[in-house]
Amino acid sequence: MAKPIMAKATAVWLVDNTTISFKQIADFVGMHELEVQGIADGDVAAGVKGFDPVANNQLTQEEIDRAEQSPTHKLKLKFNAAAQGEEKRRGPRYTPLSKRQDRPASILWLVKFHPELTDGQISKLVGTTKPTIQAIRERTHWNIANIQPIDPVALGLCKQSELDQAVQKAAAKKAAQGEVMSDDERRKLVSTEQSLGMEAEPKMPTAIEGLETFTLSGDDSEPEEETTERSDYSDADSFFSLPDSKDDEEDEEEDSRA
Repeated sequence: MAKPIMAKATAVWLVDNTTISFKQIADFVGMHELEVQGIADGDVAAGVKGFDPVANNQLTQEEIDRAEQSPTHKLKLKFNAAAQGEEKRRGPRYTPLSKRQDRPASILWLVKFHPELTDGQISKLVGTTKPTIQAIRERTHWNIANIQPIDPVALGLCKQSELDQAVQKAAAKKAAQGEVMSDDERRKLVSTEQSLGMEAEPKMPTAIEGLETFTLSGDDSEPEEETTERSDYSDADSFFSLPDSKDDEEDEEEDSRA
């Protein structure tokens, strides 16, 4: 289905000026439902001015009214005879100059958290080349020490729906091969909506991590009583272990006799 021009700005206008659900707006503009919710919360598209689809001949007011009355109604782009016969341009994804420096960070994020994605899938998501992906995967990139993994959706390099579609495809491929996935891998290979709907796994506090099989060895007998009594250090002579005065007198008598 054809998408409207200036999709994000159109979504901003629909969120601000209509009561259409997030799901309907997301399907119409080709965005993820969570992205539309982020627009409503002010976390996404901050400062983007709304683009009126009615004034710009993309939607009719009757179509908006029908969508407001029925949450299951899907918005349809207004027919434009001038757009008939146009073919989608095939080729690598275009990345704006201002975002090209962020591509290594997004590649590292995909390689780290979604290692099942192929180089071709990553290349389509962020618009990069396979040698760059291979260099980051093998940690031979010239700037690998300064690259921090960042979600490509947060950087605006791809849509959440595109990322979900890629990981679902990887999940289907892995299931076809008969490989058994761990719980952590299973969470990575599902969509965002499914992952958010899963129950959280119980995690062990880091303070006692690694002590699951720890047991106390030895018998439970009480510790032996101390055999030596504490010395009395109530006076200075006993503290410094000075000889008794009686011994001093005997030493003096022996000296006088000699």
